[in-house]
Amino acid sequence: MSLSVAYNTARSSLQASQSQMAIVSRNTAGASDAGYSRKIGVLVTAGGAARVTVMRASDRALLNKMLETTSDAATQKSLLEGLQKLSRTIGDPELDESPAARIGALNNALQQYANAPDDNVLARGFVKAAGDLATSLNQATAEINAIRQETQGQIADSVARINDILAKFKIANDEVMSGSALGRDVSDALDARDYLIAQLSEEIGLTVVPRADNDIALYTDSGVPLFDRLPRAVRYDASIGLEPGKPGGAILIDDIPVTGALSPMPLSSGSLVGLVRVRDEVAVGYQRQLDELARGLIEAFKETDQSGAGQPDMAGVFTYAGGPGVLPSAASIKVNDAIDPTKSPTGAYEKIRDGGINGADYKYGDGTASFSARLFQLVDALKEERGWDESLGLGSKMTLQDFASSSAGWVEAKRQDASQQVSYRETLLAQASEALSNATGVNMDDETALMLQLEKSYSASAKLVSVINQMLQTLLNAVN
Repeated sequence: MSLSVAYNTARSSLQASQSQMAIVSRNTAGASDAGYSRKIGVLVTAGGAARVTVMRASDRALLNKMLETTSDAATQKSLLEGLQKLSRTIGDPELDESPAARIGALNNALQQYANAPDDNVLARGFVKAAGDLATSLNQATAEINAIRQETQGQIADSVARINDILAKFKIANDEVMSGSALGRDVSDALDARDYLIAQLSEEIGLTVVPRADNDIALYTDSGVPLFDRLPRAVRYDASIGLEPGKPGGAILIDDIPVTGALSPMPLSSGSLVGLVRVRDEVAVGYQRQLDELARGLIEAFKETDQSGAGQPDMAGVFTYAGGPGVLPSAASIKVNDAIDPTKSPTGAYEKIRDGGINGADYKYGDGTASFSARLFQLVDALKEERGWDESLGLGSKMTLQDFASSSAGWVEAKRQDASQQVSYRETLLAQASEALSNATGVNMDDETALMLQLEKSYSASAKLVSVINQMLQTLLNAVN
């Protein structure tokens, strides 16, 4: 081998070692970055010279699994947060503030009043218990509406984040494609693109489709295009207002609804899905239960025509704005002013005992202070098993108190289930993230060992260059 060939070989080895050592340093610096993938220096020989090509550690199957578990965990987290807020409407059981506890207190007050129908103090206690119950239903409804409005804002924020990430993803994807076409090192751009995909998977379930030229297309987990060379517009349908007890507007991708009953391709995971479920399913379902409870209360305390003329039933102790027809409304149920002299000049406690809230045709009493038949009738009505809307999922026949308890239990059961799901999904996510990190992340022990190996190789190449330099110098001295 000629000295010139040996020199070029040694110099090429030095440069390759330098490049590989730079990659190791790069890996060491990025070891603490969760979005960094290990870079690998691949030695390629061409035309007698060695050069280093940068490759990137990746595992598409593990990445897809991590994205899937991220979306599932985000769904359950959003759902759990909403259910925790809804559970506050039940109140602290130890403070007896739940609707079920209020009904129990109302029953006790009514029983005491029925045993002493001439005692206005007991009548006033019953009115207070009835007012506390109505207020608890009003406040629960107001809290549900506030939670839905807050969730609506979170949905809008999620949609804005999705659009922002998609815009950044286009820039990163274009950089990867152009760099690949020009033969540049695009490993950092690939990291940035994967990091954006991971962020997007928290908001919405994704399917990642690799294509030629290092291009990527993104679809929702239901198959709706989200990014195909260009980002698709994601928006909230603001034409549908958020009304109490009714679902809100759908989320649209390229004007295709991906949430709601009319969606042909509904989303199944992601934070956005959890928020929509809280707003349109859980909160609406709970509100319907409270409305049904209000209907049951109004019906239990209704007045019927005592004249025999067949007039319609009318709201009695409990009524609502727009009454006195017997209709449900947890938002506006209230105690009838006709039985409370502190609220109306014509109000009288005796109307609880004797009836007649809706006029003489609805009067039950005989005019004596000892009349108690009507009060015991109301006691029986509170304890009566009555029919309920089966679509609410609580059962078709039970007492008012049992229905209120079942409603509270329904919320708590969903909250506990969501909590368990969050724990399970987070465990899966931790395992998937660890597996991906093991496959693509930086191991400092491996990098240190590789650096030592490269330093030895660099020293050997440097020594060879030094020897060749001495030989050339000896040769030149001999010629001279």
